[in-house]
Amino acid sequence: MAILIDSPMWPAHGTVFAHLVSDASLAELHVFAAAAGIPERAFDEDHYDVPERRHADLVALGAREVTGRDLARALIASGLRVPARERAKSLERPLAQRWEALLAGRDGLGRELLARWAEPHRRYHTRAHLFAVLGALETIADGGTPPRAVVLAAWFHDAVYGAPAAAGAEPGRDEEESALLAEVRLADAGLPAAEVGEVGRLVRLTAGHAPAASDAAGQLLCDADLAVLGRDLRGYRRYAAQVRAEFAHVPDEAFRAGRAAVLEQLLGLDPLFHTDPARGLWAARARHNLRAELDAGSWLGR
Repeated sequence: MAILIDSPMWPAHGTVFAHLVSDASLAELHVFAAAAGIPERAFDEDHYDVPERRHADLVALGAREVTGRDLARALIASGLRVPARERAKSLERPLAQRWEALLAGRDGLGRELLARWAEPHRRYHTRAHLFAVLGALETIADGGTPPRAVVLAAWFHDAVYGAPAAAGAEPGRDEEESALLAEVRLADAGLPAAEVGEVGRLVRLTAGHAPAASDAAGQLLCDADLAVLGRDLRGYRRYAAQVRAEFAHVPDEAFRAGRAAVLEQLLGLDPLFHTDPARGLWAARARHNLRAELDAGSWLGR
């Protein structure tokens, strides 16, 4: 693994900036940046923007200077480069438009949710994840239009996401708090009590992703939430790196043990995906990805 930096040439805020990346691990990148005193706000999805005045000392600390072209190639080859459709910072407007179409006139609640999904400690559970889940719902829903309660549950399902203490932490706390938040906010917004209760129920299901065979709404939400597992290899490794980055404070050995438990739990779900469209689109690749990561002892942190 190596930390790479290109030449300062990107103008902003009265100076020029360089890009700082890892060729293998976001966790490694965050550790290097923290040790070098680079603030978290300088991180932009797959790189840190660093001002020209810091360039020489970052090289002295071990960053390898490369051309902009070589840096881009290394980032792409690593699988860590975040494509435009997954860039959380670019998704505020399209998500706000989706919210307005979902609950017109509830702009304040939409802004609160968007702010929650943009909290600085998030690396995977960001607006990009929310956007991906909403898109997956439309892909697998009958006619492309999922029930409103399911879409609302997608908006709320990770609305509360604390900085995790350990990779193997027992699931359920954040999901419960997210469900309670949904129940309070949606009741205040004047939604029918039955729909509010359904949204809370669906959010709680995402703790274990095991809806009943008769639970069509739960199956939709759980399948959409796990669609990331069925990405191609680069996309899956990018997801895995983002998960590791959320646990950057956890030592590698402890993280691998906790992550292995999560992978075993996912592989033990039978079925992993419940709807016919999701099984056809993601099931085989998801099991391959999960098994490959588990057999490798986790790619994360490497």
